[in-house]
Amino acid sequence: MSETALGVSPDPTPDPTPDRSPPVPGRSEDWSGDALPQAVGLRPVRLSIVWLIPLVALASGGWLAYKTFADEGPTIQIEFNSAAGLQPSKTKVKFKDVALGEVTAIDVSPDLKSVLVTAQLKYGSAPYLTKHTRFWVERARVTASRVSGLDTLLSGPYIAIDPVIEGESERRFRGLDEPPLFTTSEPGKRFVLRAPALGSLNLGSPVYYRQIEVGQVVGYELAADGQAVSIELFISAPHDRLVQTNTRFWNASGVDVAISTAGVRVDAQSLLSVLIGGVSFDTPETIDEEGKPARSQEVFPLYPSRTEAHAKTYAYKEQYLLYFKGSVNGLTVGAQVMLRGIAIGRVLDVQLTFNVEDLEFQIPVLVEVEPGRIGVRGAPAQGGRIKVIERLVANGLRGQLKSSNLLTGELYVDLDFYPKAAPEPLGRHGDYLVLPTVPTSMEALTTRANSILDKLDGLPIEQIGRDVAAAAASAKTIVGSPELKGAIAETAAALAALRQTAERLNGEIAPELAAALRATTATMKDASDVVAENSPIYIESQKMFQELTAAARSLRLLADYLERHPEALLKGKAGGR
Repeated sequence: MSETALGVSPDPTPDPTPDRSPPVPGRSEDWSGDALPQAVGLRPVRLSIVWLIPLVALASGGWLAYKTFADEGPTIQIEFNSAAGLQPSKTKVKFKDVALGEVTAIDVSPDLKSVLVTAQLKYGSAPYLTKHTRFWVERARVTASRVSGLDTLLSGPYIAIDPVIEGESERRFRGLDEPPLFTTSEPGKRFVLRAPALGSLNLGSPVYYRQIEVGQVVGYELAADGQAVSIELFISAPHDRLVQTNTRFWNASGVDVAISTAGVRVDAQSLLSVLIGGVSFDTPETIDEEGKPARSQEVFPLYPSRTEAHAKTYAYKEQYLLYFKGSVNGLTVGAQVMLRGIAIGRVLDVQLTFNVEDLEFQIPVLVEVEPGRIGVRGAPAQGGRIKVIERLVANGLRGQLKSSNLLTGELYVDLDFYPKAAPEPLGRHGDYLVLPTVPTSMEALTTRANSILDKLDGLPIEQIGRDVAAAAASAKTIVGSPELKGAIAETAAALAALRQTAERLNGEIAPELAAALRATTATMKDASDVVAENSPIYIESQKMFQELTAAARSLRLLADYLERHPEALLKGKAGGR
């Protein structure tokens, strides 16, 4: 290290004149005249406090930027058909009246068919944005089933969210035109009904259990096969546990009026169901195994009425054909098939066929029978089902059309036994067994009347008329003959004589006969007095009969004694016996 660097002067010669000036920094001087190398300490350069202010500002800005970026929630885009009432930087995104974000921009879609609403949500909202999350504009709505969103009349519309955690994450959504009838957070279950037609049901139609509203219709769509309508229900908890696997649903819309022999029956759930429709359900009590709690999205059939819903159904069914020749006006698909007054099936199809060979029209009727409705007692029949049907037909089983309602003219197929019916075998047409039929009562009466008319047509009416005319002429001749007039005069004279005789009997014989009757009456009265209980003759007769009874008893005792002692006839009673 150099001496200059150490602060030592390079000239070692001492200056004879001492310098009294202040010491120079970096140089060590010896005032005694002896110059020796000395180390000199340097003062450090200090940083000014002014530089701390921009450093703190820079750190605060960086922290605020990081905090702002970290707390910024996701940005989403919602597609609506209209942006009525929505405003950027004013319209909120809410869930249960809690603001979760704000609309930042509103644009028109490229195809001009909808609007795109961009919203900025709060930090922590990302887990609730899945493909099942739903958005809709909450505004005042008044429908037949409910009133909602009245609070928006003052605060203005807002975008409501129904968050769903399950599912894939999503940032672009399609908004609902109408608010859902229930949110995902509401406890309950969804069920699906399959019906041939929607009927009067609509969104918001009530669902009843024992006439208590427990749910609503939340959606409907045409089934994939196009043959039915799928109706989605939501039943809120705890009523959802009432739905079992054997529960029956039926359409409770309108008023159900039924006319039967028991009278007129009117069934309706409520005025609301009459106006907008409704669905009701119940679990019928049967001897079958109890059902289990139904799972969500389970499918049930929707029956037209409560009666059909509670009707017992059977899995095994048999189909038969019946051919009718007369009119079947009033027989429709679904008409009942009765056996001895018990419904055992229904009509599936009614057609009209023409036989070219005999130039006759026939009406084949396809029926479906549920054999399970007929209880079988005793040992099973031998020979199988066909043999049993053949025996029944041989014993007179026939089908006949009968009227079920005189007012509407509805017909049903009645199966019964007609022993006097003409013998017919059990037929077959394709895969169906053909049951023989008999004409209706009116057809039989018409046939008999036609037979009588045919016989009348065979009679010689003209000859009979001529004979009657000749007989009338002969009678007229006889009436005008003198002999008949003389016979009439003699008859009149005989009647006059008979009248005189009767008058004589009435004037002379009748009084004597009356007197004789009075005498006979007196004699009978005297005879009655004689045989009366308190008459002397009656009393004496009683005494005489008593004495005769005593004498007979004595004779019986004597006979008994002689039978034991026959020697008494010779010796008498010996020994004083």
